[in-house]
Amino acid sequence: MKHLLSINDLTADQAISILDTAKELSKVSDGAMKKLPTLRGRTVVNLFFEDSTRTRISFESAAKRLSADVINFSAKGSSVSKGESLKDTAQTLQAMGADAVVIRHGASGAAQRLADSGWISASVINAGDGTHEHPTQALLDAYTIRDRFSELQGDFQGLEVAIVGDILHSRVARSNVLLLKKLGANVTLVAPPTLLPVGVESWGVSISYDFDQTLVKSNVVMMLRIQGERMNDSYFPSAREYSRSFGLDSVRLNMLKKNAIIMHPGPMNRGLEISADSADAGNSVVLAQVSNGVLVRMATLYQLLAADQNSEMRM
Repeated sequence: MKHLLSINDLTADQAISILDTAKELSKVSDGAMKKLPTLRGRTVVNLFFEDSTRTRISFESAAKRLSADVINFSAKGSSVSKGESLKDTAQTLQAMGADAVVIRHGASGAAQRLADSGWISASVINAGDGTHEHPTQALLDAYTIRDRFSELQGDFQGLEVAIVGDILHSRVARSNVLLLKKLGANVTLVAPPTLLPVGVESWGVSISYDFDQTLVKSNVVMMLRIQGERMNDSYFPSAREYSRSFGLDSVRLNMLKKNAIIMHPGPMNRGLEISADSADAGNSVVLAQVSNGVLVRMATLYQLLAADQNSEMRM
């Protein structure tokens, strides 16, 4: 595997291999020595054309724990803001000797363009491109689910997952649908019709406009942020109306199945798609998603840059 641009780049076995590698890495992270020499001498560049503190820091932490050198490149205040093209930026990174480029970009397909361009020989990891995909988020979500439901190994058969909210603008939703289906879970998308993409019927998932009906049968409830910055029109009458129909509040919190978990990729709009008590509830795994993100991104970097050179992980 050279790049990770989409969940479609992975077979089910490859996805499980990343989750298994992350699990092995968790044993190191829980120990006294949290750093491995695996990527010593390698350079990982975080190339972010969009703001994202959480994802950038997660990738930076992952690379540093594997002893890689990290360069953080933000479009704001850089030559990109002065008009430099993606090609020129890529060639600059190539000249710097980048081994992996983690790219977040506002345009769907930007990561694919960088990987296919021939401008750079580094591995490319898609950290979110427009409304297209965010594959490592889906992987960390799957890891978190599997970690919570210990009976799951490579098979998510029978697991009922509800993804709720702004599906239209969510690259997280798209990647999660692809991965969870690949692993055998049953996925239901819950949203008002205005926040569902055209052609969603072809995704091979169930569609519901009734959150309460879906909630009571779900093992996993994944709430999505309302992405106001991507909206140039009115997609629902009011925030209050949206929250009443599709928000996870204290009433719905009490409707959840006993062992059900609450997820959110962050950042959260508390009081809109999720109430404070739901976000902080005992069955919320939002903070676990953050910590697991570092492990999964370590595993991804390992698979892309070191797996072929190391028959076993150097610990």
